[in-house]
Amino acid sequence: MHDVVIVGAGPVGLFLACELGLAGCSVLVLEREPEPGSPWRADPLGMRGLSDASVVGFYRRGMLHPLMAAATISDEPDADSDTDEPSPPRMAGHFAGMVLDAANVDVTALPYRLPTPAPGFMLISLDAVESVLSERAAKLGVEIRRGVTVDALASDGEGVLVHAGDQEYAARWVVGCDGGRSAVRRLAGFDFEGTEPQFTGYTMHATLADPEKLSPGINLTPTGMYVRMPADGHIGMADFDGGAFDRSQPPTRDHLQTVLRRVSGTDVTVSDVRLASSFTDRAMQTTTYRRGRVLLAGDAAHIHSPLGGQGLNTGIGDAMNLGWKLAATVNGHAPDGLLDTYTQERHPIGARVLDWSRAQVAVMKPDPHAQAIQGVIRDLLGTRDGTTYVFERISGSSIRYDLGSEHPLVGRNAPDLRLEDGTRLGDLMQDGRGVALDFSADRRLYASAMGWESRLRYAAGPARNDLGLGAVLVRPDGVVAWAGDHTPDPEAFERAAGDWLGSPEIQVPIGFASPSDFEERT
Repeated sequence: MHDVVIVGAGPVGLFLACELGLAGCSVLVLEREPEPGSPWRADPLGMRGLSDASVVGFYRRGMLHPLMAAATISDEPDADSDTDEPSPPRMAGHFAGMVLDAANVDVTALPYRLPTPAPGFMLISLDAVESVLSERAAKLGVEIRRGVTVDALASDGEGVLVHAGDQEYAARWVVGCDGGRSAVRRLAGFDFEGTEPQFTGYTMHATLADPEKLSPGINLTPTGMYVRMPADGHIGMADFDGGAFDRSQPPTRDHLQTVLRRVSGTDVTVSDVRLASSFTDRAMQTTTYRRGRVLLAGDAAHIHSPLGGQGLNTGIGDAMNLGWKLAATVNGHAPDGLLDTYTQERHPIGARVLDWSRAQVAVMKPDPHAQAIQGVIRDLLGTRDGTTYVFERISGSSIRYDLGSEHPLVGRNAPDLRLEDGTRLGDLMQDGRGVALDFSADRRLYASAMGWESRLRYAAGPARNDLGLGAVLVRPDGVVAWAGDHTPDPEAFERAAGDWLGSPEIQVPIGFASPSDFEERT
């Protein structure tokens, strides 16, 4: 009997496995593919953009350096800077193929942004991401079994039996991270609702007889869209056929050439094709992310067009949100209803991403109305406010959960607050516990924080930039659960800690005002 069986060893399943392993849960990951990696995962067309929020998640779990090494990034912006002014992003992404100018992002307008050692938006192959996560999972005792195809689930209310051929695996909880065609979603009976596709997309690694006929970069045309990557012969296309292509068969060279000529408006010749695949912009989402003891994360819970690379980042956000909540439930100290907040918080984010994807598809359509809108959007993206708005959306900076507080920081991803001794919030989160940062002169929250000592790290002292705060309580996923003024209220802190971390382990009298006082008097 494992605490959790995760179906799917992609980035979302592996990140979730690491979160659970960090909390001491026994985790088994079942993966259909017999070997890790695939030709696409290492190919330039298999590159994915990790958003600021996703990269910060790796940083907070001590995986920043191996991730940067895998992405061949050597420097760490702002890591040793004496300033607390954030620098502009290196890359800003695109909206519907219209590339954003990173220099046009107004970082001062982004909510509660502080410098961090994380380099922000990062292009990296899926192979590299999975390699980093697999190595960490192995160190945490996570078991990964490959070549296992799940074909049935049976739950008795106390646990779940996972059937795969003639094998059975017992678990207290099961999480489907097995992609857009999720077996777990189907077998557990989740409702999957949304909109049908407008286009068929193609990616190919091919030899072109006359590549100079195609413009480099992302190109919106009167008949569709195509992308010519810097690497020779790496092409992406969107053909607005209503998703009519039969994706049960691989696209042929002749078909790919026909589509490329149509969407590019050229007579370019495809000599041969080494790799090719197809996809659509079908946008679907489950109505809930949990049914009993079965949960979903990543593409198993929501699918959409890959435009902008939002799928991977949304899935990693799911894993970060679910991991500590499921671990607390397994370990028996979760407050009532904690696991239900996973759907409450992440379902609206998934729905928002689906609409963001639909909006891009609508702007890209090869008709006069959409092309007129393209002109308006280009004008807006040429402004500082327009670029900043789009960057805020795709970077994850705009995400805020409704935690019932009017404080504008509560519910947001915590900025990388830094104490005067150089300690950063990210340094304190590597063990997966929540964090209490107390900037008050008298360590006002020390006694209260000691009640959750095994689930909460307490750090006190003046801050280099406290953003006008006296203290903050940060959940294990990096979200601010509570913020206090310069004289923080211990009772308010304790209520928030109880709401998210469960009942305190011990009650420490208020009279114990400091660590030394506590040690001497006990």
